Amino acid sequence: MKVLSVFGTRPEAVKMAPVVQQLARTPGIEARVCVTAQHREMLDQVLDLFGILPDVDLDLMRPDQSLAELSAAVFTHLDPVLADLQPDWVLVQGDTTTVMVTALAAYYRRIRVGHVEAGLRTHDKWQPFPEEINRRVAGVAADLHFAPTDWSRQNLLREGVPDEQIVVTGNPVIDALKIVAAQPEPGFITELLGKLGVAEKSNNDIRNSISGKKSLILVTAHRRENFGQPIEGICAALKSLAGRGDVEIVYPVHLNPNIQEPVHRLLDGVPGVTLLDPQDYLSLVHLMKHSTLILTDSGGIQEEAPAFGVPVLVLREVTERPEGVQAGTLKLAGTDTSRILAEANFLLDDPAAYAKMAQAVNPFGDGHAAERIVEALVKTVK
Repeated sequence: MKVLSVFGTRPEAVKMAPVVQQLARTPGIEARVCVTAQHREMLDQVLDLFGILPDVDLDLMRPDQSLAELSAAVFTHLDPVLADLQPDWVLVQGDTTTVMVTALAAYYRRIRVGHVEAGLRTHDKWQPFPEEINRRVAGVAADLHFAPTDWSRQNLLREGVPDEQIVVTGNPVIDALKIVAAQPEPGFITELLGKLGVAEKSNNDIRNSISGKKSLILVTAHRRENFGQPIEGICAALKSLAGRGDVEIVYPVHLNPNIQEPVHRLLDGVPGVTLLDPQDYLSLVHLMKHSTLILTDSGGIQEEAPAFGVPVLVLREVTERPEGVQAGTLKLAGTDTSRILAEANFLLDDPAAYAKMAQAVNPFGDGHAAERIVEALVKTVK
């Protein structure tokens, strides 16, 4: 059985890496990898970390290209690859433009599509933009839906997907997290935290055991729907939060100029705020491990941070991961400055509330999702 995995961004690569590795060691499968390089530098970091050498690299990233231009490029350059390799299955993950176009291109070639992390929905086509529509389109084209949770499965059933085409697998991001968290901490991270005076984390407790040390707040914010006023509101909250004096905020800033400009304009030089270049996945994982609190609009971090017992405030109005909200590992904070501040200060000042979130059970997987995904593919040839 020939299986082609296609991905283009760092989050896709992180979640597909355990699947790619599992495919490579499974007898009877000829596994290939094609990357679109929708995000070039950040993708390459993950490929190096997991030792993945793509069979095909479309290298499609261009400065300031529109979604339409990227979509056209993926269609144009991927179609000959599909025609040449003629895989039995194409695997895609999540909700990027690469995922949406690849699913359609495979459908046009009558190639079966497996959708990893299927069934996530906000039911609002503008939040997140364009991801909500991307994953819906991929879902319509898919032949096997690898849902991370039963909530995702229920979404698919309501949309008319036959139950036999849905496999609840957990999210392979937890597989990847376990692999990476076991690797040695990068020296840069150790030095940075020492320089900032960040305390060692107590177990599920915000009270630092070392007098004078500070708690680490990790921030990631980059989504398209947060461009403009939302990111300015987030930055204003971070500036006020840093004024507490007992926290250090570390923010790896996405390369998109719509994020770079306001973040550096509003936060450069603010005491208690450290702006970093985008970090590789290994460094980001170890920053998460040291964090007391995480503020993010990322999807993957909503799944990853609870594995380390770190509460997450989601800088969005809606999330396609309500399981985390229901479990108590996540809380929606939006982008309003006063609301973010209120939620963050509440957790930092109330040990009981903090411990309740930190000790909640992560609902997103047990680290064996890749095995379940490949097992389901193998069953299709029996």
